[in-house]
Amino acid sequence: MARTSLSKEQQQCLLALAKNSIQHGLTTGTPLTVNLANFPEELRVQRATFVTLQKHGQLRGCIGMLAATRPLVVDIAENAFLAAFNDPRFPPLSADELDELDIHLSILTPAEPMSFSSEQDLLNQLQPNIDGLILQDGYRRGTFLPSVWEQLPEPKQFLSHLKQKAGLPSDYWSDTLKVSRYTAEIIE
Repeated sequence: MARTSLSKEQQQCLLALAKNSIQHGLTTGTPLTVNLANFPEELRVQRATFVTLQKHGQLRGCIGMLAATRPLVVDIAENAFLAAFNDPRFPPLSADELDELDIHLSILTPAEPMSFSSEQDLLNQLQPNIDGLILQDGYRRGTFLPSVWEQLPEPKQFLSHLKQKAGLPSDYWSDTLKVSRYTAEIIE
């Protein structure tokens, strides 16, 4: 996983922003509105992010975007709110859970399409603990952040679970399969 190029102060600012957006959501039911003028230029650039929430080491919510469509601070505030209250895998966060949360931010690099001639060729190109992957075939699509390598350290296992996440059989292969890779700057 790539280390962040942001200063420690900027990292702490983004983590506080994510927590504030969740706190705001608990009281208002809406994400925190971000005033871009209050943030330095480095935090206003368009970036794609994921916000992952963990409670006692277990996933409690994870929402993000694969394409940069809004300023970094806006994306963090929106995704933190959505991870806490709109992840369909979990009930909305309750106020008593807030202090038990660990917030992890992933700031993604733009995805780059991969070229491969076979599944083995693709597996040989994967960089464990570095690559995040987007797998797509037709309307089926899934992604794993680079942090997922911690649970699925073997490339074959990583790819097979990603296929399942995309709604495909774990042994699926097709010449129309598309895979892109990205890295993520991690802030914890």
